[in-house]
Amino acid sequence: MAGSILGTEVIRREDGTLLTGEGQYTGDLRPDGLLTAYFVRSPVAHALIGEIDLGASADLPGIVAVYTADTIGVEQVKPRFPLDPHFARGPLAGDRVRFVGEPVALVVAETLAAAQDAADEIMVDYQSLPVSMDAEAAVTSGEAVLFPERGSDSMFRAFDPVEGLHDKADRIVTGRIIHNRMAVVPMETDAVLADPTGEQLTLWVSTQGAHPTRGGIAESLGLDPDEVRVIAPWVGGGFGAKGGWRVEHVAVAAAARQLGRPVVWTETRAENLISMQARDQVHYARVGVADDGRMVSLEVIALVDAGAFPGLGGILPGITRVMASGVYGIEKVQFDYGLAATNRAPLGAFRGAGRPQATLTIERMADLAAAELGIDPVEFRRRNFLAPEDFPLVTPTGGAYDTGEYEKALDRACELVGYHDLRAEQAARRAAGDPKRLGIGLSCYVEVTAPTGQEEHAVVEVHPDGSATVAVGTSSHGQGHETAFTMIVADRLGIDMDRISFVQSDTARVARGGGTGGSRSAQLGGSAIHAASMEVLDIARQRAADLLEASADDIVVTDEGRLGVVGVPSASVSWADVVEASEEPLRAELDHTTDGPTFPFGTHICVVEVDTETGMVTPRHFVAVDDAGNLLNPLIVAGQQHGGVASGIGQALYEHVVYDDAGNPLTTGLADYAMPSAAEFCDFTVDSTITPTHLNPLGVKGIGEAATIGATPAVQNAVIDALSDLGIHHIDLPLTPDRVWAAIQSAGDPPAAIAWPSL
Repeated sequence: MAGSILGTEVIRREDGTLLTGEGQYTGDLRPDGLLTAYFVRSPVAHALIGEIDLGASADLPGIVAVYTADTIGVEQVKPRFPLDPHFARGPLAGDRVRFVGEPVALVVAETLAAAQDAADEIMVDYQSLPVSMDAEAAVTSGEAVLFPERGSDSMFRAFDPVEGLHDKADRIVTGRIIHNRMAVVPMETDAVLADPTGEQLTLWVSTQGAHPTRGGIAESLGLDPDEVRVIAPWVGGGFGAKGGWRVEHVAVAAAARQLGRPVVWTETRAENLISMQARDQVHYARVGVADDGRMVSLEVIALVDAGAFPGLGGILPGITRVMASGVYGIEKVQFDYGLAATNRAPLGAFRGAGRPQATLTIERMADLAAAELGIDPVEFRRRNFLAPEDFPLVTPTGGAYDTGEYEKALDRACELVGYHDLRAEQAARRAAGDPKRLGIGLSCYVEVTAPTGQEEHAVVEVHPDGSATVAVGTSSHGQGHETAFTMIVADRLGIDMDRISFVQSDTARVARGGGTGGSRSAQLGGSAIHAASMEVLDIARQRAADLLEASADDIVVTDEGRLGVVGVPSASVSWADVVEASEEPLRAELDHTTDGPTFPFGTHICVVEVDTETGMVTPRHFVAVDDAGNLLNPLIVAGQQHGGVASGIGQALYEHVVYDDAGNPLTTGLADYAMPSAAEFCDFTVDSTITPTHLNPLGVKGIGEAATIGATPAVQNAVIDALSDLGIHHIDLPLTPDRVWAAIQSAGDPPAAIAWPSL
């Protein structure tokens, strides 16, 4: 991209609005006549609902309405990821509740305080039922605790057995990998404002996709999509968990329609922590290795706790399966999975959505195999990488990898971290008996971006004053889309970025769109904007050619941002001249389709110190070398890398959603849920290699989730590496001080046998 604004560091246009507090979030909006919604939620994990006694709640001052499943007027919320009709939900619980926090009633009032007072008056008769909290047992037993009418709480997908799976292996290495349940914890919790007073039902929603959300809510309410307008204003983080609509959105919209007044609901932090959760898989893995250090076979059974209403949690293992072999040329792979409903909150998406699970498992197994063979982890990976000349290729589980130069990223990461010097320091500290052990952890990953759907919508229009507007069907929730996308238009048309307006996330202003998820925005939205810009340019070149009495083939965008004749500096016209010369708008609207998902990759290396006397893990240095193809704005890419690494470290060391045996969540506030701050992190060194993809005109891949995918296994491998000379081979996530200390105390004991699941 030499001579182009693309590939240069451009300060984000959005940041001024954010820093001055001018950006309005859903909870900031205050239309006339606004009412406030508050949900009465189940305090028990599993129970039949007897009588709901509203008491004096409806008669209290400021109370406008109280709704239950019988009066809300909506029987079923359209599921975003339907697995089985038995798992469908209404906006409010009907005959039973299945997790703590499930909405049972809705109070609508003039103020939040009044709604909360009324909620305290509502008495629900809960008739306790048995609680199911062990997804592994539920999958293997097939019992029906939550859904007796279905006959089983579990689903299992077994693929055809791979013939001679481990025949070429000289030895088999077995592992059991925990993928701990996490809370998403966006800075802005969920929110919706429904206003029925206009020509359409208008909803402001904190969502990653206005158009999919409109479709889901409209269908749930029995409306045509044209009767509903969805706007996503400023959105304070989503990370996958705000990818669609929720039952609360539908309940609030239904109440607003019945009352004929706008109603707003803003989730509390406690509500967010007990409902917006992700990850939670257990993988049983066997890797077959040859004595020369090659991995020849991989076998995985993934068991998933999908929570009370399986949906997306049951879809994600399919993505995990596609990415199971990672960056390695493993000849034979068998990946089966099962899921079960339990009395935990329903499982959703979180930064990576299925890909972190694949990477964590294969990277832990790579370290276990390297240790088994006595090979350095870096050398072991070199022996197993897919080679650049192998691409494009299709893996044994169907991953259609586009491009990859995995060793290049590994070499760069080792150089930046000083790998050989660190190994020397580690040996010296061990020899000296230092109680603070040094650990070096490695993770080489590949992921898939834009895994579902390769189409996006865009509009580019140049106005009579020479300014422009770009609209796109993706939806930013903090990634810097406004900056990156206006850069594309500025680069292609030569119009200054300050004169380009940006439109997104409003179904009345953008005809359609897929929203944002799976790191799809740059490669799909960016490519659509590129294509629309080039179409506008083609039209403009013909019009400019008529004005300048030249051939359209000779018209170029000049350094001054005008349209001129190549080689004739004096012959040019402005964009305003071109628009004025025709009665037709200078506009292009299109849906751009790419040829497939892309597969970013990279290497992360984490350096930690482990205090053997306390079990405390302290990150010392982290290096992330990621390859997302061409970089539109390296500054934005670096921000995504920093945020992703922080998230990955959080999963490895701190974050874990905890329930007791009765299904009560114990991490209901940020005093209980260990969300790390900047103080817990070390310095991050982020860098990029550039291996463009041929699948879109920009040569870009996704970067929004990559660093999270690579970071967690690097940290886990580092902690275990620090203690490996004590005979410690594995510690489950999260690596809290008590868990690490307990492993140190039992060092040298024979490892517990791993019981392969019988399904």
